[in-house]
Amino acid sequence: MERFPGPIGQNVIMLIVTGHMYVDHLELAQFLRDLDVLASATRQRAGNISYDVAVADPQVGRLLISERWSDQSALSAHLDAAETLAFVSRWQFRMRGDIRKYDASNERDVTEI
Repeated sequence: MERFPGPIGQNVIMLIVTGHMYVDHLELAQFLRDLDVLASATRQRAGNISYDVAVADPQVGRLLISERWSDQSALSAHLDAAETLAFVSRWQFRMRGDIRKYDASNERDVTEI
């Protein structure tokens, strides 16, 4: 399991954010352009381990979201960042989704039992 140093020597368990997002298929190209700008900034943020989006079904505008963060403070800083707030403001009424956050408590290689 990968752990990250926390305050005063505590170990903090990694957070995984994942789920599906939907946008109108006619707006998918613009959404992806805007998201690419946000993703570039996000990947440079302290505490971001990965930030990825894949188009799962372009005909219905379905995307798969996958993020990994070192801790809650890093994720909160991302959610409060100007670029994130601007993106959400621009798209909030044109996107919907089911995105969840999980605590990674037993990370290991996929072949390990």
